[in-house]
Amino acid sequence: MVLSRLILGLLALVPMTGYDLKRHFESTVGHFWAADKAQIYRTLAQLVADGLAEVEKVAGSGAPDRQEHRITAAGRAALAGWLASEPERHVERDPFLARVFFGADLDDDGFRALLAGRREATRARLEQFERTRAESAASDRASRLRLSTLDNGIAHLRVELDWLDTVEEEFA
Repeated sequence: MVLSRLILGLLALVPMTGYDLKRHFESTVGHFWAADKAQIYRTLAQLVADGLAEVEKVAGSGAPDRQEHRITAAGRAALAGWLASEPERHVERDPFLARVFFGADLDDDGFRALLAGRREATRARLEQFERTRAESAASDRASRLRLSTLDNGIAHLRVELDWLDTVEEEFA
């Protein structure tokens, strides 16, 4: 359900093809929600089937026609209803934390390698988020709210790096 509402939210910003949606998904909400191409396309097809989005064929100039998706009035109502509803707590599933949980089965070198791999990935993602933040300007309420979610991602990554240091000092 959340993925469908995220897609409706993106379509509320501007009509998009499935390819455009995947690109925008990665560059906007991808820092707090993951979805692969198949999930996005499957959900998009369901939104169309449910009447929450519609498809318009747009003639391509020197390229194949594009299937552009637009949010419908029913889609806007569904999005508004979801935005106003009680926030549900999403249960996190993190394979890395599962590895830490069972990490006693690793030798010291293996455990250090596990932490180092996560630290490297976390630092890379933090650098990416910080670059995006530095390049972004918030001129209105909507853009300030979108940037606040990026700030949340940055804060979480910084806390994770601190936590990784603590775990390494204690166990490695």
